[in-house]
Amino acid sequence: MFSLYALAQQAPSIDLIISNCKVINMADGSITQGQSVAIKNGKIIDVHSDKYIKNKYQAAQYIQAEGRYVMPGLWDMHMHFGGGDSTLHENKNFLALYLAHGVTSIRDMAADISKSVVKWRDEINNDQLTGPRIFTSGPKLEGYKPIWKGVLQVGTPEEVESALDSLQKLNVDFVKITENTLKPDIYLYALKAVKARGLRSSAHIPSSLTLNEVIDAGLNSVEHLGYAYNAGIPKAATASKASQFNAEYAKQQYRYMANHHVFITPTLLGSYIISHLDEDSHTNDAYLKYIGRGIKNTYSWRVDRAKNISAEASKQRHENYDNVSKILPLLQSEGVKIMAGTDAGYLNSFVYPGIGIHQELALMVKAGLSPLQALQASVVNSPAFLGLTEYGSVAKDKRADLILLDQNPIENIEATQKIHSVIVKGVVFDRRQLDKFLKDVADQNVSGL
Repeated sequence: MFSLYALAQQAPSIDLIISNCKVINMADGSITQGQSVAIKNGKIIDVHSDKYIKNKYQAAQYIQAEGRYVMPGLWDMHMHFGGGDSTLHENKNFLALYLAHGVTSIRDMAADISKSVVKWRDEINNDQLTGPRIFTSGPKLEGYKPIWKGVLQVGTPEEVESALDSLQKLNVDFVKITENTLKPDIYLYALKAVKARGLRSSAHIPSSLTLNEVIDAGLNSVEHLGYAYNAGIPKAATASKASQFNAEYAKQQYRYMANHHVFITPTLLGSYIISHLDEDSHTNDAYLKYIGRGIKNTYSWRVDRAKNISAEASKQRHENYDNVSKILPLLQSEGVKIMAGTDAGYLNSFVYPGIGIHQELALMVKAGLSPLQALQASVVNSPAFLGLTEYGSVAKDKRADLILLDQNPIENIEATQKIHSVIVKGVVFDRRQLDKFLKDVADQNVSGL
């Protein structure tokens, strides 16, 4: 009796044990049953059999998983906070929507409320605000008088350097560059300058430059699949885009991407929704109750342009989406690291924060990836892009950002929506709390708050 008591007294005290769970191996999709996950100070300190963990640790909190599946929390690697200061509260509500849908990390791809986003990021990191971890670019680099709001307008090398100085003062996590009015020579200079400062870059690709040229200048990730599709069209081609695309030529370009460790975020969902508005206007989406009036108002510019096109133009949009999405397995087979991102947030019509990542994963699978490959795009490749090694698996020394699922997402990607609990920094949010996040956001929108 004494020895058993002494052993119990010596058992390390930890914060949380998740017992009787099935751990998903994110490298190969295998499942290990009868496991317990031990968590302390926001980190996983042990993953072992139920009996081993029970005998080794004492926890302040226990979750009996009852055979449910545990995997790393989801990442949305392309979203946008924005819409001006009048929408700050609506943007801040995105944090609850993401957590309610098992998204524990997000990458903000620039807009016009960057100072507030940086503030939220720092508050979350300092445990002063509840939400997914935020990685942000701050304002993006563009040319003079672009269509985008809240950008850093640059047209000379000196202006590029000054803009990067300001971004580093904001302590941004990476730099975004787009090509609406940015001159090609300054675009290339900006990529080189970002690399010289030891920062990461994400960008659109100007039509006047080749994929190899922007990679050689230092690009780290391509945003939107259409740019990779265009890269598969030899410059000498003159026919329609669909007939120009050359799979063998594209493979050469994609291998160059892979060899230079250039990632891509396809953002299938935004393209799919806009290209299929003739089939679904989304005006009756139940999820709209979670989106504030100011954010909804930013949807109109894309909707108005898309809804009045001809039947023939709609058909062409469908075909274009199909042609572009089909290259996803080609990128995967050539070794390009694909990241999962939605383009959710402000401006991009009916691409919703939270639920959007589940829809994106489903579209990836529909385009030809396996469920495991789609999940890896979200939870493995995403932190790898940022050079973060403490994410990507349920294993010792990894961050305790996890989701507990009722069903196996390796068998059916839609199982990512069957969320029992979300764990962020070792803090548990059960189904009741997650539903309350959603209800509180909906109630605030009804009240006009």
